[in-house]
Amino acid sequence: MDTLELSRIQFAVNISFHILFPAITIGLAWFLVFFKLRATHGATANIRQAWLHCYRFWVKVFALTFALGVVSGITMSFQFGTNWPGFMERAGNIAGPLLGYEVLTAFFMEATFLGIMLFGINRVPVWVHTLSTFCVAVGTTLSAFWIIALNSWMHTPAGYELIDGVFYPASWWQIVFNPSMPWRLIHVLLASTLTAAFLIAGLSAWRMLQGDRSAGITTALRAAIIVAALTIPLQIFSGDLHGLNTLKHQPAKVAAMEGLWHTESGAPFVLIGWPDPETQTNLWSIEIPNAASLILTHKLDGEVQGLGDFEHTPPVAPVFFSFRIMLATGFAMLAAAAWGFWRIVWQRKYARVDLRVFVVMTFSGWVGTLAGWYVTEIGRQPWLISGLMTTAETVTTQPPQNVAISLTVYSCLYGFLLISYISSLYYLAHKAGDLETQAEPLPATLATA
Repeated sequence: MDTLELSRIQFAVNISFHILFPAITIGLAWFLVFFKLRATHGATANIRQAWLHCYRFWVKVFALTFALGVVSGITMSFQFGTNWPGFMERAGNIAGPLLGYEVLTAFFMEATFLGIMLFGINRVPVWVHTLSTFCVAVGTTLSAFWIIALNSWMHTPAGYELIDGVFYPASWWQIVFNPSMPWRLIHVLLASTLTAAFLIAGLSAWRMLQGDRSAGITTALRAAIIVAALTIPLQIFSGDLHGLNTLKHQPAKVAAMEGLWHTESGAPFVLIGWPDPETQTNLWSIEIPNAASLILTHKLDGEVQGLGDFEHTPPVAPVFFSFRIMLATGFAMLAAAAWGFWRIVWQRKYARVDLRVFVVMTFSGWVGTLAGWYVTEIGRQPWLISGLMTTAETVTTQPPQNVAISLTVYSCLYGFLLISYISSLYYLAHKAGDLETQAEPLPATLATA
């Protein structure tokens, strides 16, 4: 493989590893705010104790996840200089300030209040600790805001001037709130909420299957299921709106997602198949007639552009399959959340099989997030900035051997860290059960709240 292919794979490995952790922390931070408020304002000491156990366990998970997210994010940003110097040379006037705004408004806020949130529960007044948790949650959301603003600008560039091949800002408002930014931001925030909800539900169900039926565990499980049941319909709706926005601004990506090779009226939705670029057909396909046109144009006979209409098209197979994995994961989440709400929240009668469902779904948010991210990023190819700068124009001139070495090191290290992270989660869950059986008293600041 040449330097371009190896650099793309290396960046994909880095972003795939990195995105796993913000996908948890953005949503988990707001769960912690809720847990802390309930631990502070519960009606009785027993209720406050249950919510406090939720908070104390999940704040440890947050700290571990946040640390890995920060470290992998810094490593990933280095690659703008090592692997993609052409991007910063030409678009640094826009990308640099947006990344700087993230540091100034989000990272500094998180770093300032994270220590109080982790270690100050017995050392500062209740309202200070609660405010610190809230500020950390705001910081994680602001971080997502600026990163999504930059990423969305690369998909739907606006508010710029192009002088001698270099991008200059003409309107920061248009740059930040570019045409795809609001829809992508909403979709990402809801995805993070779902990822955190199913992680909480999955680990809580696993602890219950180990025999831990303490109030803190059942409380966290029910809260996560309720949030998941409320969020997944909103995510499906926001996904539809995001898809319509993509159809307007990046129709070639949508054609690859749908596996549409030629423009059609009444285009079918391909449930499954094998895209074949040589014959420009989908082999062994199972289709729902008119469904793609209905979804994309809201008309049974609506016309949808095919890949043949575009000069530049993304690789079809990765986009096609990633889109279907994302959809399948989303509907599996919908089914699990609905079933869990009926059995565990509403009826409060459940068997071990109900808990096993959520154990299986523990990391389903990761699957959906990665699949969706692959659709978004691979579907933009061959462009780095849509319609203006190709990926090949910005790649480093380093020999492929150098990139292959760093790719191998990154892959091995990230594989080790991912296994260690998942193992640590289950170790923390196991030890948390031992701690709760010790009936740890409420801190004085909460007991008198």
